[in-house]
Amino acid sequence: MSTPNLSNTSKSYLFQLSIPIFFSNIAIPFVGLVDTGLMGHLNSERYLAAISIATSVISLVFWSFGFLRMGTVGLVSQSLGRNNYNEIALIILRNLSIAFIIGFLILLLKNPILFFVEFFFKVSEETQQLINQYVSIRIYSAPAELTIYVLAGLFLGLQKTNVSSLLISIFCFGNAILSTILVTVYDLEILGAALGTVISAYTSVIIFLIYTYLTLKDKISIRLNRSKIFNTKKLLTLFNINFDIFIRTIFLSFSFLWVTYQGSKLGENFLALNTILMQLVMMAAFFLDAYAFSTEAVVGYTIGKRSKKSFLEVVKNAFQLSFLTAIIISTLYFIFFETIISQLTDLEYLRYISLSYIVWILIIPPIASFCYQFDGIFIGASQTADMRNGTIVSVILFILSSEFLISIYGNHGLWLSLLFFMIMRSISLNYYFKNILRRF
Repeated sequence: MSTPNLSNTSKSYLFQLSIPIFFSNIAIPFVGLVDTGLMGHLNSERYLAAISIATSVISLVFWSFGFLRMGTVGLVSQSLGRNNYNEIALIILRNLSIAFIIGFLILLLKNPILFFVEFFFKVSEETQQLINQYVSIRIYSAPAELTIYVLAGLFLGLQKTNVSSLLISIFCFGNAILSTILVTVYDLEILGAALGTVISAYTSVIIFLIYTYLTLKDKISIRLNRSKIFNTKKLLTLFNINFDIFIRTIFLSFSFLWVTYQGSKLGENFLALNTILMQLVMMAAFFLDAYAFSTEAVVGYTIGKRSKKSFLEVVKNAFQLSFLTAIIISTLYFIFFETIISQLTDLEYLRYISLSYIVWILIIPPIASFCYQFDGIFIGASQTADMRNGTIVSVILFILSSEFLISIYGNHGLWLSLLFFMIMRSISLNYYFKNILRRF
């Protein structure tokens, strides 16, 4: 395994690192698009409404533990900058242990999660039954999906983006293929979508745990034991970083759940519409996150080497590449919008209504590109407390603004408040950026 060159902070190197992440990040929303398309071609909008709520709730639960990836990237990349592979191995073992424990705790909380869904969302009895079916199956993928977070974070931190991308791609495309077969061939409907995810998650984890062991075993020169893995000081540092990211991710995930909740209040037609449109927003977000993921690794490496010049170059290049790519994405959406929508649903009234919302799909990617890159910078620097604080402020303002704007503009007000949310995330993180500079 080669060690990265510090001089590699140019646009071309960031783009090179990001290429495999592009493909794996496309795979993530691609699964959502497949599930949405599968449900959108069934005989009722209830399936779209159910998959929207169920996947939003599961995402809230799972993404709340996104620190298992983000915290891993920052610590691994900084250890790589110090060429300390022993510490990298210990970081991974600690986070894998945490992932397994949290995963099994989530399984134990299945009934409270189902109660939360029924209490929070007011939908028809038929839709609620579909939601319960999906969640009751999908939740069993928790230990595997959280393990995937850790493994992806490891290889991102090592700047082996091709490996992390392969992991995500196998999981996501396996999920899409299995779900399609189970829904269309075996007529399992929403159960098939959930079961496809579970099978794909565990298959991917088994393959890449074996690969990770074979990759790192020759780099480690220490005897691993319980006292080294569960070192109190290291665990406390890990807890502080992870807790900040945990709080930040809960608020961030809740903001997207809030979009689903407000859509359900407006009616199942708007909920189904927003489900389709949010898939396009998430597609752009995951694509632009490729630069953020690359930035995490390189930023952590420059901080480990204490090179302010290289750090600032990475930051500048990440913003420029992300914004330019967002413009390209919005242009493609403008050209192919009707074609994309027609592939996602057969319901004519949803196709027609969606045309009046194209403006939000075009504006959000370029504006949001800045906050996505700020996230990568703060994660790579392990400056998680500032990222947490910026997110909390942005989400609170988003919720307040959405209540006001929806009362005036209806569903368009919800989308306007989502745009405002993206702007506030960038402004708040820009305010805290000076704290990273003080570390050099």
